[in-house]
Amino acid sequence: SISLTTTSVHIAALDGIVNVNSLFTVAVFVGLSLATPGQHSLEKPSACDSGIEVARRLIVFEVVSFSFFLFSSLVAQGLKLAINLLNSRDADEAFRAHINLKVLRCGMLASAVGSVLGCLFLMLSMLSVIEIRLGMFGCGSVSSARAAATLVVLVTSSLVVYISTVVYAFLH
Repeated sequence: SISLTTTSVHIAALDGIVNVNSLFTVAVFVGLSLATPGQHSLEKPSACDSGIEVARRLIVFEVVSFSFFLFSSLVAQGLKLAINLLNSRDADEAFRAHINLKVLRCGMLASAVGSVLGCLFLMLSMLSVIEIRLGMFGCGSVSSARAAATLVVLVTSSLVVYISTVVYAFLH
């Protein structure tokens, strides 16, 4: 049997996913703009400068991150499109659509997973940016270590909250 529901809250949630993914996509392109070969870090010894491998890793992580954000946004947009097309059939219920709840939940979960993976790869790419701009982690740069620790703690914490919320919403 097909489980049907009516909703307008899902549209707002899907809009939120698309909007956040758009902001993160901007961060991806900012990171790509920092991947210039031969760039010197702000650390004094030039031995702490990152090599071509760090720039290559940055580009790979940025592209993978962008791909996950694009996947997440397209899934969310597809769900919104389906809801809106179903809305167009019933002019009396402008903010409700009869949708298959299982498809909606799976699509929203896929979109959330894409956003989480995009965030993880964006964090990895930002670690490469830190190495390019502030010096390699192996050189003992206090600035690099502080920036990396702050990034990892805050992003990981926020992802734990986001994942917990998504799992709670998915199960209830």
